[in-house]
Amino acid sequence: MMTPKVPPSRRVLRALTYNIHSCRGSDRRHDPGRIAEVIAASGADVIALQELDVGRKRSGGIDQAEAIAAHLKMRAHFHPALYVEDERYGDAILTALPSIRHRAAALPSRGEPRGALWIEIQLDGQRMQIFNTHFGLSSSERMLQAEALLGPGWIGHDCCRRAPVLLLGDFNAIPSSRAFRRLSEPLQVAAPRLGGRWLATFPARLPLLRLDHILHNERLRPISARVIDTPLARKASDHLPIVVDLELVS
Repeated sequence: MMTPKVPPSRRVLRALTYNIHSCRGSDRRHDPGRIAEVIAASGADVIALQELDVGRKRSGGIDQAEAIAAHLKMRAHFHPALYVEDERYGDAILTALPSIRHRAAALPSRGEPRGALWIEIQLDGQRMQIFNTHFGLSSSERMLQAEALLGPGWIGHDCCRRAPVLLLGDFNAIPSSRAFRRLSEPLQVAAPRLGGRWLATFPARLPLLRLDHILHNERLRPISARVIDTPLARKASDHLPIVVDLELVS
């Protein structure tokens, strides 16, 4: 599928969210290069990645965040939600736009540790607040994480009240779930649809569930949204990425 064309304006941001499964594809190979290739073809300006390995033996000991960022000529902001001795595992935001990290911290968790990452970027002179997260597996845990993320330490912070806000991630939650409904109360959903149906992102080889989402506040207006469902994307990870074009609202 070709990338949708948008007006050539820096007031348009292309954002992508992608659970890369430690760069482990359907052939069981860990290959950051093909993940980077999927992302590069999208032309995204801001990339939210989940399930990255940094220094882990199982994936060759490399820093996957930096390897993918180097391929894309971007800067990586990484947050390790989980430490295993000297090995790290977590989430990242990549961009070539001017950016600073606001916060990277744990979210309430009852199983595997989960966290969130918050950076600020500048687009057309406008400061934008970008959040990336990966929620837990149980419904009650996801509700705790959603409430925390909407609280004053994160999206409820004063600096987000008048700024464009973008929330991306793997929420392990379908659109009808309690946690997703809670997030979509203050935020709007940029949703790829076909014939009124949500397009699925998991599992990549035969997508049945929509677990990955992009949400935004009223300072952003979606122009287009799609799931990247190419042969390479179906092979590179167990999730498919979502890419959305959003326009700054004056």
